Amino acid sequence: MSFTVVLVFTLVAALAAANGSNDVPKGVATLAGAGVTKYRTAIIWGTVTTLIGCVCSLALADKMTKLFSKGIVTAPPTEAFAVAVLAGAVAWVALATVLRLPVSTTHALIGALLGAGMLLASDSIAWSAIPQKLLIPLLTSIGVAYGISLVLALVVGRFTGGTAKPSSGTARRQEPAAGSGESSTVLAAGRVATTTTETTGPAVSRGHRVLTAAHWLTSGATGFARGLNDTPKIVAIGAFALLPAGMTTWQIMLLVAGAMAVGSLTGGMRIARRLGEGVIKMNHTEGFLANLTTATLVGLGAGYGLPMSTTHTSTGAIAGSAGPNLSRLSGKTLRHFLIAWLVTPPFAAAVAAVVFLLVR
Repeated sequence: MSFTVVLVFTLVAALAAANGSNDVPKGVATLAGAGVTKYRTAIIWGTVTTLIGCVCSLALADKMTKLFSKGIVTAPPTEAFAVAVLAGAVAWVALATVLRLPVSTTHALIGALLGAGMLLASDSIAWSAIPQKLLIPLLTSIGVAYGISLVLALVVGRFTGGTAKPSSGTARRQEPAAGSGESSTVLAAGRVATTTTETTGPAVSRGHRVLTAAHWLTSGATGFARGLNDTPKIVAIGAFALLPAGMTTWQIMLLVAGAMAVGSLTGGMRIARRLGEGVIKMNHTEGFLANLTTATLVGLGAGYGLPMSTTHTSTGAIAGSAGPNLSRLSGKTLRHFLIAWLVTPPFAAAVAAVVFLLVR
């Protein structure tokens, strides 16, 4: 096995680990942010459901694999090209994770493909396919997610007579709407306890249990959809050099899945806290609505071969769950996210181009 193949193998694992640290928390941050469970428990749940999505990805997301293997750069890939693309994506996703910025691995890979592809064979880039297959889904995902989540929040608020007040600080309390009799959840010093109002009855308790189960379910569905959406992209790039070296697609997928899990469990806390509390202080219902929107859109995107950004979708959905009360959103946090998203493609492209020149 050549040094370049070993390098590609290492970079595939590194990108998958960075992706796990940055992306797995995006589906489960609402569980902890709303006080349903601890962050560590939420991340474990996200890791498990992402692994299931990873395993199913090769069978259910073949369109995504084809898009990233030959739908952007059509020239025959070289080992140096694979190294450059992986290095460009790893450099940015890892740096963003350290900076607690949720960014799109999809964006990073696209930028890296274009940066290295321009040097590999500039006439081989399928520019005509990029707007329809890449830019439109990526750029509209945040707006669509925000709109759907906003509508759901308005509908739920109308039927429940208002939404619970947001929590704040390390000790957070979700207060029920006046006269609703809903349960309140208290999170203090990392422990979750449940208290009830005087009007709490069996029907309300049953409704709270249903909401909790639905929140866990949609969080898991988001993790599954994320694994379904991101795994084929990394596998496709690694396959450029690892398939000719004798590895099978399933072996590459297992490498990606394992590295994602390690990255999530060791580094996912930074992004989870930023999304769970930094954008909006959410309550149980809002977290559920955000996850419902994210899981649906990312899952549909993976099935139809549209590389939806889990980052953009989840952020848009979380912001939309605030309803019309925009003052609850953290403008500073959202500005930081936007800057990071704009920097992602050019940064990854520049690193990929430099690495390609060094190793070709």
